[in-house]
Amino acid sequence: MQRVLIVDDERKLVDGLVSYFTQAGYATLTAYDGRTALELALREHPDLIVLDLMLPELDGLEVCRRIRRHSAVPIMMLTARVEETDLLIGLELGADDYLVKPFSPREVIARARALLRRSSGAYAADERVVAIGAVQLDIGRHQVQVQGQPLELTPTEFALLVALMRNAGRPLSRSQLLDATQGQAFEGYERTIDAHIKNLRRKLEADPAHPMYIVTVFGVGYKFREA
Repeated sequence: MQRVLIVDDERKLVDGLVSYFTQAGYATLTAYDGRTALELALREHPDLIVLDLMLPELDGLEVCRRIRRHSAVPIMMLTARVEETDLLIGLELGADDYLVKPFSPREVIARARALLRRSSGAYAADERVVAIGAVQLDIGRHQVQVQGQPLELTPTEFALLVALMRNAGRPLSRSQLLDATQGQAFEGYERTIDAHIKNLRRKLEADPAHPMYIVTVFGVGYKFREA
């Protein structure tokens, strides 16, 4: 059974999320402050972390930053903030997705399932190895190597790379990339693709400021440069 770590200082909200996830067939762990959340994440290795942005002890951004030093576990942020800058900072620190409060039980479970599918490497039957330049993508094994060295990507980063490399040379819009990573395009989320691309370039490119592989197609989106 997959386990979800739920982190929020609002106990009533945590109780509600525990009920949603339990009914959906998941086991749950809970924390009400950032320090406890970090300890549980590193000790228990949950399959998914649902992480509030505003927490006592350590805030959600710092918890996300520290987890990403050790793990690519899927992270979905919860926030009452609506400022785009705050959300993009969280994504640039390595969060995979976010939900703005209030949200529906159906939405949180649907988004969690999409993240867990991506992290488990559930791709289509035509999975194969794609190699372009020094980048080798093994879709079936959910592995990436650059110049023979393994690269650790979050589930969303991996899904983005799959979409880009499967369509090498072809520009993909932000909406198309959202479709590939989320399963459906959520209104207002296109800017999140830019944050994930920035993270992917930081890991993949020798010089992220002058990318060799993932290039911007102005007015359209991004493409993976053909060899």
